Amino acid sequence: MSSLGRASALLGAGTLVSRVTGLIRTIVLLAAIGSFGKASDAFSIANQLPNNVFTIIQTGILTAVIIPQIVRAGSHRDGGRAYISKLFTLGTLVFLAATAVAMIAAPLLITLYTSDWDKNQIALATAFAYWCLPQIFFYGLYALIGETLNARKVFGPYTWSPVANNVVSIIGFLIFIALFGENRNQVEMWNPTMISVMGATATLGIAVQAGILLFAWRSTGLSLRPDFAWRGVGLRNVGTLAGWTFLMVIAGQIAGWVQTRVVSEATGHASSTVMMAAWLVFMLPYSIFAISIGTPYFTQIAEHAAAKRDLDVRADVARCIRVISLFVVGSGIALAAAAVPATRIFTTTSEQAVQAAPVLICYLVGLLPLALLFIVQRAFYAYGDTRTPFYFTLVQVALIIGLSRLAGAVAPIEQLAAAIALGQSIAGIIQTIIAIWILRNRLGGLEIPKTLLSLLRFIIAAIPAGFAGWGTYLLLGAESGWTLGNTGSNVLDRLLGAVGTGVIGLAAVIVYVIVLLLLRAPELSAATRTLRRFLPGR
Repeated sequence: MSSLGRASALLGAGTLVSRVTGLIRTIVLLAAIGSFGKASDAFSIANQLPNNVFTIIQTGILTAVIIPQIVRAGSHRDGGRAYISKLFTLGTLVFLAATAVAMIAAPLLITLYTSDWDKNQIALATAFAYWCLPQIFFYGLYALIGETLNARKVFGPYTWSPVANNVVSIIGFLIFIALFGENRNQVEMWNPTMISVMGATATLGIAVQAGILLFAWRSTGLSLRPDFAWRGVGLRNVGTLAGWTFLMVIAGQIAGWVQTRVVSEATGHASSTVMMAAWLVFMLPYSIFAISIGTPYFTQIAEHAAAKRDLDVRADVARCIRVISLFVVGSGIALAAAAVPATRIFTTTSEQAVQAAPVLICYLVGLLPLALLFIVQRAFYAYGDTRTPFYFTLVQVALIIGLSRLAGAVAPIEQLAAAIALGQSIAGIIQTIIAIWILRNRLGGLEIPKTLLSLLRFIIAAIPAGFAGWGTYLLLGAESGWTLGNTGSNVLDRLLGAVGTGVIGLAAVIVYVIVLLLLRAPELSAATRTLRRFLPGR
């Protein structure tokens, strides 16, 4: 467990720095293009396209299939060198082909992801897309190299390299602001030079992020060479496994496409850009706790599954669920209490922050289920089972599509983004319950009574913690207080929002911990021991 603790500490620190610098990147970006406006929505849609492909590559194929395969290839006589060389050769060709196809189809992609946009807004989004879509190639290399590093238990670089992307982007966006000014949120404000600077900055950051991982490759002890002889190394098995996962992720992308088209009808209000920014804030606790704790566990679970040690897998999953839940519930309720100051970080005015806060809160409803799904889904992957996750993901996708359509029909245009976010959270809750139930039956148990008792304690502690955070927000002046800025300085207003979020969140977390102490929650002491293992020398 000490090795897992050190790996989680390294991932947690890297994820924290990455997410904080990523948030700063988003703040600077939205200072340049605005968060409410047709131009900002045009850039958000265009820049999201390569991210959608990255999701297919990473979640759909690499995480689900390649890590377990690389772990098994490590037992080969050559330590997996031949397998990984063939894999990298094939992967590079696939990434190049996907990038080329996407570039050719850029106008069609923009049209597919938008609804009721005028021709000028579509033209601007298409121009952005031509600059952003080359990110697909660099995202693919980043994912392939990074997941291989993780599989070889070199955890740090994959988590830390996005920091370089964020730094490059921040510098580029600041240059944009120095050259062209702030809040360029209207289509008619843009010219080819501005489009080039903004799009090139976004893509250069991803290229640097991928390139940095090459310096860490020596830690794997593997040498790579182009190898087109793909027969005899199990790539057909990878293709079979990836088929179900690919279908699963495609289904998820269809749900995301429906969401994007529906919310694009609210362009100019809280729309695509606000959802993107709220999602980044939402991802802070998920990434810091779920990913940093769950990723080292996944490698261990894959090893235990390969050795057919089902009892160890069951114990690993149950333990990881309880540890992740402790942190996620506390951080989630703290962020919900501070939702308005938190959204002030990426909005231009306090009024916009109030409009954006419900989007963040609705996402947070699904934080715990998403965190639990992270480890449960990967338990299936460890056994080479990608078909079962496909089936329970179809339930989620159907619910998201139906609830998004319902939101588009009945929700006020100002609250459309929040309604879509809430629908996603509801779908995620149902999906996670189904996934846990299936995994429990598969493993012959999952310590469910013990885990439910832990979750009950966390929820009991979260209730007074939420009231404490909300009370602190009211004491600080609520919508008229300093936490929403209103100083006239965009930089200072956003900084005050960040400080206010920290103060409110800290109040909630303190109460959360105190209540858990009063309940004598054993998970708290277990988490403390885990945190101590994170420290050097432990």
